[in-house]
Amino acid sequence: MLSAIRSGLGLWVGVGLCFFGGGGMSVSLHADDGWKTKLQAITDEPTYRQAHWGVLVVDQATGEVLYDQNSQKLFAPASTTKLYSVAAAMDELGADYRFETPIYRRGEIDAQGQLSGDLIFVSSGDLTLGGRTTADGKINFQNVDHTYANGVTTAKLTAEDPLAGLRELARQVAAAGIKSVQGNVLVDDRLFDRAESSGSGPELVTPALVNDNVIDVVVTPASAAGAHATFEWRPQTPLIHVDCQVQTVASDAKADVSIQWSGPGRVIVRGQIPVGHAPLVRVADWSDPDFLLRGFLIEELQKAGVAVQASLFAPPAVDSLPAKEWYATAPRVATLKSPPFSENAKLILKVSHNLHASTLPLLIAAQHGERTLAAGLKHEAEFLKRAGVDVSTISFGGGAGGSRADYTTPAATVQLLRYMTTRPDFAAYNAALPSLGVDGTLATVVDETSPAREKVRAKTGTLYFENTLADRWLLTSKALAGYIAAASGRKVVFAVFVNGTHLDTSDQTKREGRTLGRIAETIQQGL
Repeated sequence: MLSAIRSGLGLWVGVGLCFFGGGGMSVSLHADDGWKTKLQAITDEPTYRQAHWGVLVVDQATGEVLYDQNSQKLFAPASTTKLYSVAAAMDELGADYRFETPIYRRGEIDAQGQLSGDLIFVSSGDLTLGGRTTADGKINFQNVDHTYANGVTTAKLTAEDPLAGLRELARQVAAAGIKSVQGNVLVDDRLFDRAESSGSGPELVTPALVNDNVIDVVVTPASAAGAHATFEWRPQTPLIHVDCQVQTVASDAKADVSIQWSGPGRVIVRGQIPVGHAPLVRVADWSDPDFLLRGFLIEELQKAGVAVQASLFAPPAVDSLPAKEWYATAPRVATLKSPPFSENAKLILKVSHNLHASTLPLLIAAQHGERTLAAGLKHEAEFLKRAGVDVSTISFGGGAGGSRADYTTPAATVQLLRYMTTRPDFAAYNAALPSLGVDGTLATVVDETSPAREKVRAKTGTLYFENTLADRWLLTSKALAGYIAAASGRKVVFAVFVNGTHLDTSDQTKREGRTLGRIAETIQQGL
């Protein structure tokens, strides 16, 4: 049984692990192949004596194999799985696709602006719902996303108001001449069936998303030990109350802050934070996103001058939703249009956003009038076949990379990456990947002076479990796959997986990240 999960940046805590891999190496070394000797020396380091390595490096244009180590073997890919799910979603939706989230009215508006019926918010699957949209129409991100905050101390919030999209919808409702709503405010989230995320962070995958369906609590230490830390939280709503009592301690102490729900709408935050520590983010995800979204919307309507008779404390009245056919001719009073999907892809790949990646197969299913994760993954398989990827070598149980069923080969991964270079939307796909030494999950894996900095765009993956027997950790997978602009000007595609190596502490995954950074540097400089 799994007791906690972290994938992408993340952590999987559990027992009972099974590894696939092994097999012989097919590395041809010549006198002028010094980079290959260096690469093999890295994979042969004593740290990895129990590990399984899979490495494939090919010429981007011709497919010529430049280095091959177990490329046909199965490896747990961790969050490099997102390369597949984002590619499939981009193929299905298009890089320029924009989610449109509407509000309809059911009933008439009289001369005084009174709506005699209901307002109905229809979830479109918009992953950010305007809550990260910048002034220039982009989707903002931090290198360490808030959805991972409970497992790290470096997570930060974006500056944008997570309720900005709902505020815009409320403004449009008021502009449509509605001054009061005598009926109900309803949320229609029937786009697809709810599911569980296959990664860390918020667990529930649902069409209704506000602030990734989490509450953010930011704790800031006082200037002197012994005093209570200050705190703030968002999104603000009367539906949630936060009891935060965190002690400021000496600067050499360790930050240790926990967060938990204590019944509906009640959050408890306790612990300690050292003097001088950066503000610390903690998050609690909610299990009733429709209820919270409805409450947030009612509050924004009231702020916009629209009186709402229905209580924000009432549960969603799902039984009173209209038939789906009704919307074809229903009067629409507001529409929120998202940034292009290429921006969603960037957020997912740059920070390894598990919740959004887990949603992608369901969004694909919805495009075909279907509602399940299984249906979405079948359509993803059809895309991969058209892309020339050997689907018979792949096993996926979700879109984020944390499913126990997730296995692929370096060869299949390179097949996908090479295919994507032939598409007209490749520039968007490539731009969405973390840039070595610059941003996202690759921001800190090489030094600022690295000659390979900005020359590698690739997706990371990390998957590890607690080794309860030995009071250690087991790195199930560390992975990196993407594109390299070599020092010679040659363009190459690569995939690197290492499965099964021991860690003394969970923080040592950073060491493995730098190992893959060294491999990327070695390839970039050697070719």
